[in-house]
Parts: sequence; C-alpha cells; structure tokens
Amino acid sequence: MASQDGRYTLVTRAADGDRFDVLGSVVAAYPGTDQASWLRLLASPDVRALTLTVTEAGYLRRAGGGLDLDRPDVQSDAQALRADPTAPVHTAPARLLAGLAARRAADAGPLAVIPCDNLPDNGAIAQRVVRDLAELVDPGLAGWLDGSVSYVTTVVDRITPKTTPEDARTVAEATGVSDRCPVVTEPFSEWVLSGDFPGGRPRWEDAGATFTGDIAPYEQRKLWLLNAGHSLLAYAGSARGHQTVAEAVADDTCRSWLEQWWSEAAPSLPADEVGAYRVALVDRFANPRIRHLLAQIAEDGSVKLPVRILPVLRQERAAGRIPEGAARILAAWLRHLRGAGAPVKDAHADDVLPLAKGPLTDAVPRVLGYLDPALGDDEAVVAAVCSFADGG
Repeated sequence: MASQDGRYTLVTRAADGDRFDVLGSVVAAYPGTDQASWLRLLASPDVRALTLTVTEAGYLRRAGGGLDLDRPDVQSDAQALRADPTAPVHTAPARLLAGLAARRAADAGPLAVIPCDNLPDNGAIAQRVVRDLAELVDPGLAGWLDGSVSYVTTVVDRITPKTTPEDARTVAEATGVSDRCPVVTEPFSEWVLSGDFPGGRPRWEDAGATFTGDIAPYEQRKLWLLNAGHSLLAYAGSARGHQTVAEAVADDTCRSWLEQWWSEAAPSLPADEVGAYRVALVDRFANPRIRHLLAQIAEDGSVKLPVRILPVLRQERAAGRIPEGAARILAAWLRHLRGAGAPVKDAHADDVLPLAKGPLTDAVPRVLGYLDPALGDDEAVVAAVCSFADGG
C-alpha cells in the first residue's frame, strides 16, 4: 500500500458483475513491525480514534474473559514493557497498551478505541484485556486509561474473503492498473457503533454508519445468523466436499441444516428484522462470485463457537428443549477436530485436539466441557451431539 500511496481497488462483487472503485482514504501505511511509527502516531493529538481488527483469537482471553496472563507471549511482552515502554512487543493487547502509554507520555488527549471483531460487546473485551495487562505492567497507567480512553462497541457486517492472486489479475484486466492489494467484497454493508468519542470523530453516518445506544440486537442478529451460519457451513459443508460458502448453501442438505439453525435462533431476535435478514443472507451466501473459503471460516472454532452458538443453545435448554441445529453444528466441529472436512487451524489446537480423540462417548463431553463445563455435564446435549457426530 505504501508503494501505491495508500490507494487500493475496492471490488464490489455482485452476482451479475463487478464494480471497481479506487479508494484513497488511507493516507499512510506502515509495516506491522514499525514500532516507532506506531508509537509516534498514537502519541499525536491529531489521532482521536483508533479502529482495530485482530480476530477473535487475537485478544488472547482466558476462559473467564480477561487476558490470559499465563501465556508465555503475554508474559514476555509484559516484561518488555516494564523494562521499556517503547520496547517492541508482539501480542495485540501489548501493542495497543504500548501505543496508549506513548499517548499518556505525550499528554496527547483522549482517544476512542474502536474494535471491529466478531465478538459481542467487543469494546468491553478490548478494554478488559488492555487494562489487565496495564495492571501487570504499570498500575498508574491503568488508572490513566480509565479517565482518558473510551472503548466503542461495533458490529461490522460485510462478507470480505481473503484476497487472492486471481483478484489482482481481475483488477489488472478490468482497469489496466496493477494493484498489489485489492479488496473484494459483497454489495451489502453495515457498520453499527455504540459508545463515546471524547476527542470527536468523523461523520461516518454520512457514509452509512449507524450510531445506537443499544447495539445488542445488531450483535446477536449478525453473530447468530450470519456468523453461526458460516460456522455450520464451514464444518458440515467442508465435510461434504464443498470448498466455498456458495457451494455449501447450494447443497439442499446443508441449506436445510442452515434453515433449521436459523429457526432455532430467530425467536431470540427482534421479529421485525429476522425474516428479511434471513432472505438477504441466503442471497449473500449464494453469490457464486464471492469465493469465501470454508477453510478460512473454519479457523479458530474454539473461540468463535462460544459466542456464535452457545447463547442460543443455553436459551433453548433453559426452555427445556434440545436444539438440534445447535447440536449439529457442535457435532460438525467435533468431526472437524477429528479430521473431517477443512484442515484444523485453531489458536487452541493443542488443547482441543487431544480432547476430540477416542470414542465419541468420551470425546463429546470432553470437547463440550472445554467450551462450557455445564455442557459437558448435560447428558441430553451430549447424547444429541454424539448422535449427529456418529451419523455424519
């Protein structure tokens, strides 16, 4: 991007063709290893808002939700920052804390941190892990964070597959421009934000962003319908030989499983929006020109499933029901861990892969218990997951 002066091609890929727009909103780009530039920018009073996307696994949370302070990489970064606040660090929480420490030292004013990952209440999650690390590094810094940094919760809804060499070739053929970093996405887009911006913010609403005081309905709709639907197709669809979301949703069996899951999740969502959103999702998933790889979606299931599947599962169990759609997704993930479908790439693979080995009657309660100890003890849920896992 630096060699292109921050410009890149946005390819909006509809079922009937592509639209190519050159975007120039990025004024500078730096390598992730450029710690000096990172600290300099966060120390600038001209910077009032910081967006970040580090994936669900990037927050390095332990089971209770806070930062996993026992991780060697977290301990190493904490030690480095205690010795020198400007030292190079490697984890996302530590890099964020280093930037905020530089801002404090420069007395650069308040800042809004705006995480954009697929997690409910992602603003509070970012705040928790950063503050946990600050308490370990410098309790005084932790106190400054409370008064100077706000955390904005967001929902970002736009399917954007990983860019491929073929995408770059398509841009070159259509526009005559060699673009090393095009972005391919679908026509649908939604950005919802909730929180305070003490230093001010751009008028993002002029570009279609929504600001709200109650973001939970937006979070749940997206996580339970789009993201959970993606997880179902990633594990069950790849096990049936499909490579992309469009291929999987065109499979009548996968489509029926998807509709079953959506019907389980729908009663817990605002009724006036669910029907239209489901119809739109089918069209979005079925877009044959968006090659959203199931293997990419399947990554980090141990982190994704607790926020995509378990809330609905718990609500159904509280009502005395066994949600077959949820059980099927968990069974598909278990089979994925046992070698079915897409290859396993998970931040907690060393923990979950051994649990998935052996007879299903042993593996299922172990794996469910990893996600939530209460699930591993729920005999009815264990039996349902065993049944679907055994039947494929």
